[in-house]
Amino acid sequence: MKSNMGPLDKAIRIILAIVFAALYITKMVEGTVANVLLVIGGIFVLTSFMSFCPLYTIFGISTCKKNNK
Repeated sequence: MKSNMGPLDKAIRIILAIVFAALYITKMVEGTVANVLLVIGGIFVLTSFMSFCPLYTIFGISTCKKNNK
């Protein structure tokens, strides 16, 4: 897999995952919405650590800066 995520994109995803987890832990969201947010947060963390987003590939997006060497 070729990296297609830049550092800012990864940081934003991790911050959102932390916010989603905090909302769940503090019970500010419950039920189906809480479960959906946890799944999305998990996907955000996973894609951040892999530096690869499958949806970016489908839409031809890349936030990763390329080295011109």
